Amino acid sequence: MRHVKFMGAVLSALLSVSLIAGCGAKQASTDSGAGTSASKGEQVAKIGYIGFMSGSGAAYGEAQKKGLELAQAELNEANKGKLKIELIAEDSAGKKESAINAANKLINQDKVVAIIGPTLSGEMFAVGPIANEAETPIFGISNTAEGINDIGKYVFRNSLPESVAIPAAMDAAVKKHGIKKAAFIYAKNDDFSVSGFKTMKATAEKMGLQNLGEETFSNGDVDFSAQLTKIKATNPDALFVSALYKEGSLVVKKAREIGLNVPIIGGNGFNNPQVVEIAGKTAEGLVVATPFSPDKKEENVQKFVKNFEAKYGKKPDQFAAQAYDGLYIIAQSLLKTGNANDRNALRDELAKLKDFNGVSGKLSFDEKRNPIGVPVVVTIKDGKFVPFE
Repeated sequence: MRHVKFMGAVLSALLSVSLIAGCGAKQASTDSGAGTSASKGEQVAKIGYIGFMSGSGAAYGEAQKKGLELAQAELNEANKGKLKIELIAEDSAGKKESAINAANKLINQDKVVAIIGPTLSGEMFAVGPIANEAETPIFGISNTAEGINDIGKYVFRNSLPESVAIPAAMDAAVKKHGIKKAAFIYAKNDDFSVSGFKTMKATAEKMGLQNLGEETFSNGDVDFSAQLTKIKATNPDALFVSALYKEGSLVVKKAREIGLNVPIIGGNGFNNPQVVEIAGKTAEGLVVATPFSPDKKEENVQKFVKNFEAKYGKKPDQFAAQAYDGLYIIAQSLLKTGNANDRNALRDELAKLKDFNGVSGKLSFDEKRNPIGVPVVVTIKDGKFVPFE
């Protein structure tokens, strides 16, 4: 009798342990799925983002991530019951190796349906082939170097190429300031900056401008005295600078400090408020082209600016705007496919994009998936980017 009671107690104890373990396992399973749950009939789309979120160019990635998060919140509310977007962000710190590792993780481990980014053109040249080989759409929101879309048919971008933006800025500046001769300076170890310089040089030749000389530096440099002193001695009418915002801003600052007081025309890397933070008053008069201006009067632009300011306490820049539009374009395309996990269907739908009315302008893709758009030429006045007139 005692034996029977003892066995009953043991079985009871084992059953209790089993129930507790089972509940624990169920709870762990529920927790691990947090953030991916969806209502009945609602599909979840995992979208990766690779951004320059730490290091010398962190302001680019920070702006992009804010634009993406604002779009994500709006899209998930608007498409509730149909499509839920889950963003998986990876920091590349502007390094190709980190961007490659992030892409492999997003594609193979996280099983994303698409990747947004990476931030720099050089990173895209490294990561694009990986995504293309894996038949995963990758969407550049700030890649402006020539040849990006030649990587493969899964590579897209809504960032206007430098070949479109730079000539617009140069044309406006040359006409207003009567520029006849110019000098150039650019970062020699950055694909984006080199591409921008080549566009500047080719455009100057077409305009018949005299090339007084070309100077270079490397990303990470902080002293540009020697190069700019040499340029000043040639007595140029203008200085063309192709660089990321940190080094570019320091070039502008040093140019003014040594008395090189001529119009400065920059590439796409200057489209960030950090330029004013770093260069201060010396940034006044800088000319650059951009697909986005927070001063545009269109209703959708002003709504975006208002919502962005309310959420983050500051106005959005070009990088935030293009990220915002990028996620909207992908979400729109996914809804048309009816399948949140079909990479090939998404690629085919993206390729059909026509007359998307984004905050950075109306956008269509050409046959090479390059954006067709018109840039706005702006200048810095009283510490703000305003239309160049």
